[in-house]
Amino acid sequence: MTKILVIDDSSLMRHPVRDYLELASYEVEDWLPLSAMEIPDRIKESKPDLVLTDFVMPGVNGLTVAQMVQRADPAIPVVVLTAQRDPEIEAKLLKFGVKLVLHKPIKREVLLSAMKEVLGG
Repeated sequence: MTKILVIDDSSLMRHPVRDYLELASYEVEDWLPLSAMEIPDRIKESKPDLVLTDFVMPGVNGLTVAQMVQRADPAIPVVVLTAQRDPEIEAKLLKFGVKLVLHKPIKREVLLSAMKEVLGG
């Protein structure tokens, strides 16, 4: 079963995303790091197939998450969810290894299509 690690500080976003993914038969683990330094160890312990992260969170942002995931395991794709529609931020995220940037609020169909696209299925 494909495992997705969801990193988001908002339960209003995290819970629906988790439900959407679980209904589509993904294994989902959610987590909120207290600092960026926790991320590599959690990635190595969790062994996700994909990391889905919010862009703005206390103590860490989506760019930092992407960099820390790359440090832990460059084969794990990172997808960022954001309410911001800023082409410069999106370009920077893509430059640092983020596979896809999705915008909030996100519809179930869009999320599931994006997961299939990034995971190659």
